[in-house]
Amino acid sequence: MSSHLFWNGVPIAFEPGETIAAALLRAGIVDLGRPDDGPGGRVFCGIGACQGCVVTVAGAAPVEACLTPARDGLRLGPLPWIGADHG
Repeated sequence: MSSHLFWNGVPIAFEPGETIAAALLRAGIVDLGRPDDGPGGRVFCGIGACQGCVVTVAGAAPVEACLTPARDGLRLGPLPWIGADHG
């Protein structure tokens, strides 16, 4: 039985010990996107310093995908974009 997290509702399989970022990258997801055409997030430094990979977690605080272990059933998505025209 394989484990899955969900990125924008799409199941993404992951291996034991993988981070969220590793699972997303292996699945071909490199743009961690922002709604409303805001700037996309990316895995950049891989050590949590740049915070380019911060994603939302349903029912929890946002996390750095490059540091956070993947867990079965996690529901993830991009951070909401709040720009000059969005409040």
